[in-house]
Amino acid sequence: MSRVLRSNGGFTYIGALVMAVIVGIMASRAAVVWSTAMKREREEELISRGTQIRNALRKWYKVKVVDGKLVSSQSPSNGPAVAPTAVAGPPEIKSLLQDPNTPAKLRYLRPYCLVDPITGKEWDEIRKDGKLIGVKSKSEQVPVKQGNFPFDLPPADFEKKKKYSEWEFVYDRIPPVTATGGAIQGLKTSGSPTPTSPQDTSGSDEGTSTRRSRFNRGNSTTP
Repeated sequence: MSRVLRSNGGFTYIGALVMAVIVGIMASRAAVVWSTAMKREREEELISRGTQIRNALRKWYKVKVVDGKLVSSQSPSNGPAVAPTAVAGPPEIKSLLQDPNTPAKLRYLRPYCLVDPITGKEWDEIRKDGKLIGVKSKSEQVPVKQGNFPFDLPPADFEKKKKYSEWEFVYDRIPPVTATGGAIQGLKTSGSPTPTSPQDTSGSDEGTSTRRSRFNRGNSTTP
């Protein structure tokens, strides 16, 4: 009888070890899936905020994309498009929160966009001849997303990149003309900014508010 009890005890111990190994494997796989899902969500937020900054820069420089070309946003609606005029760039990204060069001091950007959702810190500014033209993340992590980016983002700036710091949101980069001859005129995303007066802070959609609530905790930046 004692031999049988010892045998049963041995099987019970081995069974417990097997169960522990199985649970450990399942937990590690679940952690990988969860980590990838969180990374994808941060990528979407990175694209949203970067696009908003790019659009804000276009508004600052008073330009827009029409038929695959960059033209003045002050072109008459009934006449031909006018070439952009030279405009001094903003000193820093924070300047996009309120444009002092406009009578109503228009706001092109909201404060939460000043934070890179991947690093939780400020963006890396992209300058050309000392002029602020865009932003990019400082992260050296490898992106999960390698294709199928929004149509208003030039593929050369985003597809098959090896790190987030290679994703560049630049105001004068325009999407390519489609195969049918039409041009992608910069699709309006759910978080695209609209200039507002200092008294008007409404206009944020539900999707952007949800993302902001997740990523803004501890990352708020005061202009």
